[in-house]
Amino acid sequence: MDYRKCAEEIYQYVGKRENLVSAAHCATRLRLVTNDNSKVDIKKLEDVDGVKGVFSSNGQLQIILGTGVVNKVYDEFLSISGMTAATKADVKAAAAAKQPLPFRMVKALGDVFVPILPAIVAAGLMMGLLEGLTKIWPDMANTGTYQIFHLFSNAAFVFLPILVAVSAARVFGGNIFLGAVIGMIMVHTDLVNAWSVSGMVEAGQTIPQADVWFGLYKINMTGYQGHVIPVIIAVWFMCFIEKKLHKIVPEMIDLFVTPLVTVLVTGYLTLTVFGPVLSTGEEWVLQAVQWIITIPYGIGAAIAGAVYPLTVVCGIHHMYNTVEIGMISNTGKNTWMPIASSANFAQGAACFAVALKTKDKKFKSLALPSSLSAFLGITEPAIFGVNLRLVKPLICGMIGGAVGAAVGSMLGIGATAYGVTGLFGFLITTNFIWQYAVMLAVSFAVAFVLSWIMYKDKPKEAPEADKETKETKESAPEEKLPEIKCENGKVYAPIKGNVIPSAKIPDETFAAGVLGEGVGIEPALGIVYAPFDGEISSTTETKHAVGISSPDGMELLIHVGINTVAMNGDGFELLCAEGDKVKAGQKLIKFDIDKIKKAGYSTTTAVLVTNSDDYAGLEIKEGACEPLDCVITCKSEDKK
Repeated sequence: MDYRKCAEEIYQYVGKRENLVSAAHCATRLRLVTNDNSKVDIKKLEDVDGVKGVFSSNGQLQIILGTGVVNKVYDEFLSISGMTAATKADVKAAAAAKQPLPFRMVKALGDVFVPILPAIVAAGLMMGLLEGLTKIWPDMANTGTYQIFHLFSNAAFVFLPILVAVSAARVFGGNIFLGAVIGMIMVHTDLVNAWSVSGMVEAGQTIPQADVWFGLYKINMTGYQGHVIPVIIAVWFMCFIEKKLHKIVPEMIDLFVTPLVTVLVTGYLTLTVFGPVLSTGEEWVLQAVQWIITIPYGIGAAIAGAVYPLTVVCGIHHMYNTVEIGMISNTGKNTWMPIASSANFAQGAACFAVALKTKDKKFKSLALPSSLSAFLGITEPAIFGVNLRLVKPLICGMIGGAVGAAVGSMLGIGATAYGVTGLFGFLITTNFIWQYAVMLAVSFAVAFVLSWIMYKDKPKEAPEADKETKETKESAPEEKLPEIKCENGKVYAPIKGNVIPSAKIPDETFAAGVLGEGVGIEPALGIVYAPFDGEISSTTETKHAVGISSPDGMELLIHVGINTVAMNGDGFELLCAEGDKVKAGQKLIKFDIDKIKKAGYSTTTAVLVTNSDDYAGLEIKEGACEPLDCVITCKSEDKK
């Protein structure tokens, strides 16, 4: 078939680029996310040569093309549309759409921060080391070397709103360069740097203001360095406006009208509404904190220590400098620093427990430096990169921070300066060395132990887990199959389990025979074997399906589970590659039956002869089967 022509027609009938958000594919289907499904011409799509069916599911337009074909059409589709491959992102987005709003919000924060974490981790470690060293050797701050490294260390934090804005625009489906402009507006040099506000207040200087909304009220002309939530809100709003404008602005003037209006409206609202609202919220939080820490017997400190990480998530924790300045001015003793230090150290400990316990090398390489950064007082990498994404370590860290802060309060710990926490906090708590050490030790121990207990790489098998799941975990790797002599037209069971007709597979596409006739197998073991001698014709990035061709021309699709593409490879191990020559009984895929069930998906595996139209019919054997039992016999054409 003409793959290019097929892709061009699909592109036209789905409403072209302006109606497309993202494009992905699985083993058999092109999966598109559109702005408006009413602009999709379903009937014409179904008539496109090569398209075997069209339907919507989980917020995605799914176009059935078949194994092998979908890969080639997808490549052409990307070339025509100018879009980039986004299989993983689309699958995750579809799965996330089913979750409650709080989970979607946490996921959005994680999706925004994960790509920029390397920059924050590097900057955080460097900043923590520099701040500590200047407390030991104050004269170091006057050297040229320090100035250069200081520039390196704070660049990611000074321009954090730009990094966050670019990443948020990508997550929300907007133009990343317009997102960058919004981020730049929020840290523009015409605004007072947010890091300088505390010093201006301490020095009695007036923060510049501007009249807005035709003199309705005034706003402080301050930047948003270090802030997170207002940037994400602003960029989300920007993406919303941009998408709306693309729909209503004529194509002839869309190129300059949409960006102009988007930036003007979003930028003005950001500085005059979103920002001031956040600032008001900061003042309320500040007043609440000042009241909370006055509660005696360490109770107030415990509450503040638990809540502190949440203010880091919101990007408003820098406002506490005002509290610290006031304490030092009035009493010469900063009692807020031990609270913040306990909270930071506990988040680092929770992250450190994950780093030590996880067997995922990639995740370990992220969690370990993030925890070290937190021990030096920079917690954003640990919170956004690990703890918030997993939730439980965040809570464990909050508990550890609360206990540590309470201990610090009861021991009467105070600092003589502000701006340093964690290990380097010893330098400004010189009169409370052993007390400070005890506080950090308590914070670390509580958070680490709780996080170690609560965190698990993979869900453990429940005591009531069914016999099939236990057998899968315990005996599948040792399973050895006898050699067989393959016969033309025969498909041997690739999985141990129960065979059902393909019409009973709980998926409308498989059941209708759109991708070919065959059987479904309800697996008892989480391993797929080659069903005959042949060649692997296709595999999927998400590892849940393979296509295999026999020497006599049979084409077979083995698709593990229903909608398991949404698991994005989690629980699957692919043991073959496209183009591999395989023998009957050779292992092709390992999969975790228990994990598929816990994710809410059916484990029924489709075994379909995708070119079944080339045969006079199929004979199937229903019921229990062992690997390499004959389950499908294809009748040749001369028997019609």
